[in-house]
Amino acid sequence: MEETYLLNVEGVKKKILSGGRGELPKLQDGSKFTFHFQTLKDDFERTVIDDSREAGMPMEIIVGKMFKLEIWETLLSSMRIGEVAEFWCDAIHTGMYALVSRGMRRIAEGRDPLEGQKHRCGMGNMFDYHSTGYDDLDELQRTPQPLIFIMELFRVEDPSAYKRDTWAMSKEEKMAAVPVLHSEGNRLVLRREFAQAAAKYQEAVICLRNLQAKEKPWEEGWLKLESLVTPLVLNYCQCQLELGEYYEVLEHTTELLQKHNDNAKAYFKRAKAQAAVWNEREAREDFQRVAHLDPSMAAAVKKELKQLGERMRKKHVEDRKRYQGLFQSSQGV
Repeated sequence: MEETYLLNVEGVKKKILSGGRGELPKLQDGSKFTFHFQTLKDDFERTVIDDSREAGMPMEIIVGKMFKLEIWETLLSSMRIGEVAEFWCDAIHTGMYALVSRGMRRIAEGRDPLEGQKHRCGMGNMFDYHSTGYDDLDELQRTPQPLIFIMELFRVEDPSAYKRDTWAMSKEEKMAAVPVLHSEGNRLVLRREFAQAAAKYQEAVICLRNLQAKEKPWEEGWLKLESLVTPLVLNYCQCQLELGEYYEVLEHTTELLQKHNDNAKAYFKRAKAQAAVWNEREAREDFQRVAHLDPSMAAAVKKELKQLGERMRKKHVEDRKRYQGLFQSSQGV
């Protein structure tokens, strides 16, 4: 099994270190590879650059989703389940490795892999970086070179066999996922599991926003999607109110009202958040807008304004006592 042979790809050699089982997996758009890998320099010491086992998690990539290091999809497609193979890849295939490695390292460190990137193509981002933050990767950027990848393929899953991340879904899959996520969020709210419910609503919103990005703003397709987004954002904000994340509510309701300034429910949730962070004037203004836009909510507004007045009076009393105490202690000094 140590025979070295060329893949039908220029600048690639493969050596099977341990044979796999069965036939080559049948792949389709959306199939997912799960594997461990080790990256080495093609030098005398075979210097190790990255090792996914040391990072503590296997790697996953989705077929047909334009993974930055395209050659990896080709390499994995040549492997059987359980196979361990070593691939030598010429520099024509490894130019993006520093960027890919940077992202993987940041994830392993619990950091945002996209922090500091501009919204441009991967190659454009390469030139934006003065440094990757890692000396060995900076060297790879300066001097592209052949690399050796040792890969162990664990499994290949069909698109229907695993929960797909939003970015990996087709348009049809995203639209189908939205009502399911909405329903799951509602069910979790009834169980008062607000953090989990918020995550479901947020995932549904991301699906819709991704689709909306392909439409012209304010045209029919965009508006149809926006009508689905709005109740999900409001549900998300209600969960954040329950969790005490008031500034999160202020951010999302304000963004919503910039597009839909007649949405009484958005004003109501923003007013509650304003009241919670002691913005009395802003809270009263928003509550008044609610009563004007939707008279059926007048009773709820009246109750909230009464509670706000009581809270503010209590706060003023406590503040006076605190200031008096500070004044008296300073006089004593």
